[in-house]
Amino acid sequence: MYLALGFAARHKEDSVLTPSTDAAMAAETPSPEANGSITVTSEILLERILKSLDDDKAEDIVQIDLRGKTAIGDYMVIASGRSSRQVASISEKMVDCLKQEYGRLSKIEGKETGDWVLIDTGDVIVHVFRPEVREFYQLEKMWLPTGSTS
Repeated sequence: MYLALGFAARHKEDSVLTPSTDAAMAAETPSPEANGSITVTSEILLERILKSLDDDKAEDIVQIDLRGKTAIGDYMVIASGRSSRQVASISEKMVDCLKQEYGRLSKIEGKETGDWVLIDTGDVIVHVFRPEVREFYQLEKMWLPTGSTS
């Protein structure tokens, strides 16, 4: 009898939690139709990311076209912030902006330390560094065309 009651309680709990969890996710994630656009291309996303970086005073912004080079995304953007606090702030504001404007949920890593934050939007990969960390890793050199001296 205990097993049957445990199963019934667990089954009832599952049916109660699932709809509310789905409803909560739907409520906090705006639909693309809410802002009048249905398809967000990687170019539109890139443009908004670059504007967000500029608005938040990011420095040394570099965009790299990855189309035809890798399947990780269409573009990579690398930028610097002057401090750990600014790097974290730039990243957090960008993720919030993309969620609010396009319903785009992004994965973010490294925000806690603020040395190097990686934001994966799916189509555009964004790296925001403190200048010393960026100089150490020299990430953009991996993606420059062969023979380029920049």
